[in-house]
Amino acid sequence: MERDRWLGVELRHLAALEAVGRTRSFGAAARELGYTQSAVSQQIAQLERNVGQRLVDRPGGPRRVDLTDAGRLLLRHADAIVAQLDAAQADMAAFAEGAAGPLRVGIFQSVGARILPGLLRRFKKEWPRVDVSVREEIDAADLLRLLEHGELDLTFADMPLPEGPFEAEEVLRDPYVLLVQAGSELAERESAPPLRELSGIPIVTWRHVGQPETYLRGRVPDLNIVFRSDDNGTLVGLVAEGLGVAVVPQLVVNPRNPAYRALPFGNRIPPRHLAIVWHRDRFRSAAAESFVELAKSLTTEPSSGSAASTSRRRDR
Repeated sequence: MERDRWLGVELRHLAALEAVGRTRSFGAAARELGYTQSAVSQQIAQLERNVGQRLVDRPGGPRRVDLTDAGRLLLRHADAIVAQLDAAQADMAAFAEGAAGPLRVGIFQSVGARILPGLLRRFKKEWPRVDVSVREEIDAADLLRLLEHGELDLTFADMPLPEGPFEAEEVLRDPYVLLVQAGSELAERESAPPLRELSGIPIVTWRHVGQPETYLRGRVPDLNIVFRSDDNGTLVGLVAEGLGVAVVPQLVVNPRNPAYRALPFGNRIPPRHLAIVWHRDRFRSAAAESFVELAKSLTTEPSSGSAASTSRRRDR
């Protein structure tokens, strides 16, 4: 009997629970879903009967409603179910459109500047009828969330990947370099100094704390971060003006820019492992498979030494 009740749970019930939990209002949830307030209330009541738990606190009066612990627990499962439905819908659209349909690719800044232009040029020669749309985000977690919900077909991301319905191919090992102003004393070096010598030196880095900052903490005494930004151009510009140094992947560096030098760390900092990722449970078109293979063939490990030496020759 309990299993029979659960079979009565419908997607509209879960959608109502999500909307009520997010807006904390039956009225706001109803307006968003296009129902009457009483219809949303009935859907929540039916869902509570089906699962045998009270899911929403209804304080009455002007006070806002809230989910119970049971409601929040069920909502976590509901999010996964809705994401799977979104992915199924995207699959059906891709299957119907065939080779002439869209290919939606997620990137971040360094990929967009250094990898994507050549990759798109080659891809369009082989698949002229496929319309590639690009979505850029700062945080790879946002790109993976879009992929899970069927809003992207492929995305670039750093390895290792978080848990989720993902499969990936590594396309690039991207070493970290120390970016310094061209006219600074550090620019006279052939490689980055030992990590302990970065103690107290002003460092500019990303707003989101991740690699390489987590690696530097505990290895660089008196880690002196003076500015944060999510824009690669801003970080590079600050370094070029002598306001700090930056530890960045080689892919961020334009070796033709004479305003800074990129000093290799060698094996002292583990490289970034860049991958292209897809949803393991979704249909992957021949065009998407071709895009992955082209990405692998066009991305080779950057030569940090050549980038550094190029910048130094221009400094002179």
